Amino acid sequence: MLSPYIQRIEKDQLKPDIPDFRIGDRVEVHQKILDGAKERIQIFEGDVIARHNGGARETFTVRRLVQGEGVERIFPVHSPRIAKIVVKKAGAVRRAKLYYLRDRVGKATKIRDDVKRQTKIDADLKSAAETAAKAAQEAAAKATAEGGESKSAKKKRERKEAEAAKKK
Repeated sequence: MLSPYIQRIEKDQLKPDIPDFRIGDRVEVHQKILDGAKERIQIFEGDVIARHNGGARETFTVRRLVQGEGVERIFPVHSPRIAKIVVKKAGAVRRAKLYYLRDRVGKATKIRDDVKRQTKIDADLKSAAETAAKAAQEAAAKATAEGGESKSAKKKRERKEAEAAKKK
């Protein structure tokens, strides 16, 4: 049991945009990586086989197969290094920890699909994509209304002007 003071401090550290993912789900973890002076995003996709703790200390373990070898990584859920977590496929399991998958190979590692949750996930992904497309359309309309033009339109215009200058 955490003291109320620690709970108040941890409440500020929690990320609000964490999706509802469970053990057995296939997830994509978008992690920020320092690559020299640049920062890039690396994606690790696999099955969630465990979740530990709670609050700001919560972690989850993701397992995937790379060239026939099992690779597991433990990620802190509320870490600032985690850009986002995307649930790709909902799995239906009857265990809290799926460590038994470590001993299995091939089709034996298959996890059943949770059809009800999957339909909800698909609907959420579709609505998010529509919202993003609508926002991009509005931004493009705003830019053209202000007299701005897209990069491709600008390149086309410059190319036409250069061809017209060559003809003269």
